Amino acid sequence: MKFFLLSVIVAVSVIVPVSTHAQRYQQLVKQGLEQLQGDSLLQAEATFREALNVDPLLKSNALLYQYIGNIQERRGEFQKALDSYRMGLNISSTTTSLLLCRAALYMRLDNQEHAMADYSEVLNLEPNQTEALFYRAFLYSQRRDYKRARADYDRLIKLEPMNENARLGLAVLNEKDRRPREAMEQLDALVQLFPSHASIYLVRGGMYLKRKQYELAQTDIERAIELEPENPDCYVSRSQLYKAMKKKKLAQADAKKAISLGADPSFLN
Repeated sequence: MKFFLLSVIVAVSVIVPVSTHAQRYQQLVKQGLEQLQGDSLLQAEATFREALNVDPLLKSNALLYQYIGNIQERRGEFQKALDSYRMGLNISSTTTSLLLCRAALYMRLDNQEHAMADYSEVLNLEPNQTEALFYRAFLYSQRRDYKRARADYDRLIKLEPMNENARLGLAVLNEKDRRPREAMEQLDALVQLFPSHASIYLVRGGMYLKRKQYELAQTDIERAIELEPENPDCYVSRSQLYKAMKKKKLAQADAKKAISLGADPSFLN
């Protein structure tokens, strides 16, 4: 983060000619970034806006709108953040960091269509951008466009062979795409690669549950609980397992535990 903030200051210094006017702009940007690093969000936003007023036409202002949008997101002002990202992209439509910020917010708001458009635009600009590849693969999978999802996951895994999330995503995709044997083989490999990661055991346990292999499912889910005893997803999974096994009291106990740890009660429906 510090390196990126420094790069912004350097970029601004290159773009703006050396003058009293330019020096004021650079000082404000530097001050705003320091405030942002110190979590002084209101002051940082005010400082960035003051810099924008000094010279509204600079291309580097696109990054200032990105930071303002980030601040607004943190305050829960999602529509204002989207407006800020849009204003930044109006200045520089090829700034991938802005596109990624907006795409992530669209994902947060469950606006998959707009998120897909932004991730695709990022990949048009940078074909090997790993964040965009991962989330576009996920979105394709949600649309049941398994061919395109597989292509993105495969590309990402070639770029980053040890990317756990990409490998896990591909295994889940294979399960959806009626390749259960391939999915299970990939999960077995992931357990070998990352034996202390609870999420993998939960996914594999869920697949065993789907196959009604209850003992294997229970072994995996309980291993996940050992690894992350405060993870509500573990108890959601075991509650679902107990429900399938007709162990009503145990299922209810785990459901209560999951909710006490922050799980959404809607999973009971």
